[in-house]
Amino acid sequence: MTALTGPPVAADPAASAARRNADRRRRKRWFAQVGWRHVVGVLAVAFSLFPIMFVISAAVNPLGTLSSTALVPTEGVSFGNFGELFERTEFAWWFLNSLLLSGVATFASIFLSALAAYAFSRMRFAGRRVGLLALLLIQMFPQFLAITAIFLIFTTVTDLWPAIGFNTPWGLFLLYMGAALGANTWLMKGFFDTLPKELDESATVDGASHAQVFFRIILPLVAPILAVTGLLAFIGSINEFLMANVFLTDPEAKTLAVGMFGLVAGERNNNFGIFAAGTLLTAIPTVLVFQLLQRYIVSGLTSGAVKG
Repeated sequence: MTALTGPPVAADPAASAARRNADRRRRKRWFAQVGWRHVVGVLAVAFSLFPIMFVISAAVNPLGTLSSTALVPTEGVSFGNFGELFERTEFAWWFLNSLLLSGVATFASIFLSALAAYAFSRMRFAGRRVGLLALLLIQMFPQFLAITAIFLIFTTVTDLWPAIGFNTPWGLFLLYMGAALGANTWLMKGFFDTLPKELDESATVDGASHAQVFFRIILPLVAPILAVTGLLAFIGSINEFLMANVFLTDPEAKTLAVGMFGLVAGERNNNFGIFAAGTLLTAIPTVLVFQLLQRYIVSGLTSGAVKG
């Protein structure tokens, strides 16, 4: 038997138009809720990756000049710029100086800022309000305004105590440590204020001193803000150029910012390849520090300081 088949049923134009309109509304709704976020995210990532890709391309460009650098290497790939960087410059000394200065200055700054923030947050003493306002007022003025006074101070200190004067790491260490104290103290003080004072009171009743409360109770709870301020202080110190350029003139005493600037200050086109190679190596410490502190930074953004 053969199946009886009738003529094909024509699609309802009204139903098809309704489906198309529903699909169009669904796509508009998706773009309004989610799609624009993807567009913004892609644009932000592209904007961030473009200079990085350009620097990587310049670092592996065998010609090593700015005029021959493109977003995608066209002359092949070579790592000769990294070798020339260590052969023609004192990059190893610059790298070591920057790591030591930034690391020690960051640790000292965070420790002193935490002590000051604890005092401002937990204690009541004469001049407390004036001290907080003074810290805030000082942060409103750029450090560049004080460079003349700092230069005169260093000139006097160099005559009296050459060990912490010009071309010495200790003098620059004092500058870096003092530059971050005010901002770090303000940030930490705000975080300390969120901790309940009942913790201090219960520990004091049990016989704990202020030092024991600070080191055994407060510091473990404020690890996220210590990580954030430490990261900011480290980035600010390792990227600082103005003070280091003024107070460091010896080639072996220079930091990364000063030494790298010297590569492109005179012959920018010819030295751009080794400059880009040095830039990639310079970014390694900051990336490593961020990766090490990322767990504390995320915990500080997603959870409270006290669980209970």
